[in-house]
Amino acid sequence: MLFTDRDDAGRRLGTALRMYAADGPVVLGLPRGGVPVAFHVAHALGAPLDVIVVRKLGVPYQPELAFGAIGEGGVRVISDDIVRRGRISPQDIASVEQAEQAELTRRAARYRAGRPQQDLHGRTVIVVDDGIATGATAAAACQVVRAQGATRVVMAAPVAPPDALARVAAVADEVVCLSTPPGFSAVGQWYRDFSQTPDEEVVSLLAQAVRQPPATTEEVTVSAAGLSLPGDLTLPPAAKAVVVFAHGSGSSRHSPRNRQVATSLNRAGLGTLLFDLLTPAEEGNRANVFDIETLAARLAEATTWLGTRTSVPVAYFGASTGAAAALAAAAAPDSPVYAVVSRGGRPDLAGHHLAAVRAPTLLVVGSEDSLVLDLNREAQARLRCENRLEIVEGATHLFEEPGALHEVSVLAEQWFTTHQP
Repeated sequence: MLFTDRDDAGRRLGTALRMYAADGPVVLGLPRGGVPVAFHVAHALGAPLDVIVVRKLGVPYQPELAFGAIGEGGVRVISDDIVRRGRISPQDIASVEQAEQAELTRRAARYRAGRPQQDLHGRTVIVVDDGIATGATAAAACQVVRAQGATRVVMAAPVAPPDALARVAAVADEVVCLSTPPGFSAVGQWYRDFSQTPDEEVVSLLAQAVRQPPATTEEVTVSAAGLSLPGDLTLPPAAKAVVVFAHGSGSSRHSPRNRQVATSLNRAGLGTLLFDLLTPAEEGNRANVFDIETLAARLAEATTWLGTRTSVPVAYFGASTGAAAALAAAAAPDSPVYAVVSRGGRPDLAGHHLAAVRAPTLLVVGSEDSLVLDLNREAQARLRCENRLEIVEGATHLFEEPGALHEVSVLAEQWFTTHQP
């Protein structure tokens, strides 16, 4: 089983765990990667979300071997057997514990941002991670949760090898896992997008879980140019606007980078529509990817179709050649689009349309994407609308560097929210 990203894994895992909703559980995500998964599980169960911050206590001369773990509230779980066999002195235990306690306290304060820890006494607790590799961290988390007062501990993950599940099953009451492939080597191999989850996203998700549930996604068929184009329409409760994504060259509605940005926008209360601008047969001809007029016409028709589904304002987010299509469509005299964001785009390909764009336009480019940066500067000079060029330091064309795509998401959210009519 292959997952698109952590959001996809979280939705699937949430469906598999719905039987626990009647127990009124608390959902705990293991930071950092487990929190986006746990976010969707908590929504599916209507449960509160928190983090479970644990630190393993490693044997001083063999730190990968844990002799125990600590959690918040002074909880400590020690394996007397390993301590005895490893001849670990009380002084060694105290030294390791002191160092790990400082890091535990720092991380817990960072993630919760002043919110209190969930009370686990007498509760069913579901511990969630984005995958289990060896089972050491998951097992430690389950033991800490039990020591914090949980009466029933469920460990849940999208993917894990069979031997790791057996290790976790020894300390959890139940283990739920969607996929247990025998050829397991790393959690990331079972995700199309396994980019790092930054601390800022963990903080944002925990805050968002308190404010409102995540959006629901519907598979739709977009009518444009006489074609039926598959798409995914996501509308949060009381959506303030809908952002239509125009994917770039060699990409589709399944683009992990566009999906990551879309998910961030959804959490901010913005709807999103990701759909395929080209049919599979058309994608085989590379020239179609650069046919900006055709792409823009389909984007405009998709916008008209969207108007039959919702009446909220519409904005565009374009990547690569999709950015040119978005600007060309927004330049039409009757375009309802109120804002445009381009990520690593080719706005220069919009040509004469640039001067006619009225919607405020944000161009986002990586500092290391020198050629595209130059092309964006040239295109910006031709725009007559409100516009801004934002350069993400250290980022290359695909924004694959840690934190780069998160910065794009923040910039896009701010632009769409600030200019919302």
